[in-house]
Amino acid sequence: MNLLKALATVSGMTLLSRILGFIRDFVIARAFGAGLATDAFFVAFRLPNLLRRLFAEGAFSQAFVPILAEYRNRRGEAETKRLVDHVATALFLVVLAVTVAGMIATPLIIYVTAPGFASDGDKFALTVSLTRITFPYILFMSMVALAAGILNTWSRFALPAFTPVMLNLAMIGGALLGAPYCDPPVMALGWAVFAGGMLQLAIQVPALARIGMLPRFDLLLTDPGVRRILKLMAPAVVGVSVSQISLLINTIFASFLATGSVSWLYYADRLMEFPSGLLGAALGTILLPSLSRTHTNGQKEEFSALLDWGLRLTLLLTLPAALGLALLAIPLLSTLFQHGAFTVADVLQTRQALVAYSVGLTGLILVKVLAPGFYSRQDIRTPVRIALVTLALTQLMNLAFIGWLHHAGLALSIGLASCFNATLLYRGLRARGVYTPLPGWGGFLLRLGIALAVMGLGLWLLMGSEASWLTHTGWHKAVRLGIVVASGAIAYLGTLALLGFRLKDFTRRTT
Repeated sequence: MNLLKALATVSGMTLLSRILGFIRDFVIARAFGAGLATDAFFVAFRLPNLLRRLFAEGAFSQAFVPILAEYRNRRGEAETKRLVDHVATALFLVVLAVTVAGMIATPLIIYVTAPGFASDGDKFALTVSLTRITFPYILFMSMVALAAGILNTWSRFALPAFTPVMLNLAMIGGALLGAPYCDPPVMALGWAVFAGGMLQLAIQVPALARIGMLPRFDLLLTDPGVRRILKLMAPAVVGVSVSQISLLINTIFASFLATGSVSWLYYADRLMEFPSGLLGAALGTILLPSLSRTHTNGQKEEFSALLDWGLRLTLLLTLPAALGLALLAIPLLSTLFQHGAFTVADVLQTRQALVAYSVGLTGLILVKVLAPGFYSRQDIRTPVRIALVTLALTQLMNLAFIGWLHHAGLALSIGLASCFNATLLYRGLRARGVYTPLPGWGGFLLRLGIALAVMGLGLWLLMGSEASWLTHTGWHKAVRLGIVVASGAIAYLGTLALLGFRLKDFTRRTT
């Protein structure tokens, strides 16, 4: 399998999803702006989204995929299918219970996760109603994560990467078509999340059937494979999802700040997630099955080489993205979101959070590349210890920054903590002899630094006055932004080419 081709496939599908995600956010920003309604929805959506990342795409996937790969490589199709049946049944029943309990306890959950909303009765009631509608999303997405883990292990990467498109389409439709029929209109977004979860699950079913892995209901909690997955999954909840826990705590802090703070953080986070998903999630998706397979087969040098390949690609593609987000924060935000109810003040406030987030973008993506190095080896304890230390450091920085940086301080804390997390993961892999850097890193970093300097200078010169971006019309800004971004990309890639970088140098195959 050509890993670079697989990465391009996953990134391409993710790009489509992210583009639709920006269209979705543009529609939401234009229709609802940044105020009481959007604060309520983003808090309501963040709760099931957090659980999805914690239990479905996070801890469950990291625990399930290595053992599934082991079963497929060593035990044959029949035992693998039985494992899938048993895991799917147990996961469905557990998450169903969590979903029902969450819907019943929604008021208490909002008191805990957004205590600042309690002082505004209307805001609190709206958040509770939206949360109850969106909570079943976690049930749908847990099954989607199971399906994605199976398909990725069979090297069927395209469909799982395409799946989030269905949620974005549902939310765009809800905002444009459903809002006039709901009271208040923002309730349409809640129902769109519910529908989006159903659609994402529905499109996975035929693909599972084609490879003979469509699960049947078969409850057997004594299955050794199920018990191993549960044993790995419990600590992995913390180890994989520390950034999501930090985001939830940030929501608690932000609920006490000025109205709109939750929304400003959300829109900045959405822009940051574009490169994070395009590269970080894509690399993690293809690396975990490949690393699990090489570990199972005892290929230590290949394991290390895969990590080295992932780290170089991460720096090559993430550092220019982080620099671009910081320099072009105003042009990006004004072009994408400054329409309708989203004002100049909202752009300026969101810009502060986006610049702060960009500081830690590389660290955030490095974590997604380095963590599979542990989980593929079924080493849970090390990332958990690192995650707990990182989480504590994040909260200390929140307390230090929030007083003078306000909502931007919360974003900066997450970014800096991600860099700290990545550093400790890297040191852990090196200390265990799991990863040994291949030759050529010094020259690689030097040439990369030169290309970044050329790109940064070009963006700064072409961007011009930030104030001009706040007054021009939408189409004028869109064309101008396209020219600036394309010029920056040409400057960066052109410099790399002049310095000797070639695409073939990053081609990597694995069995």
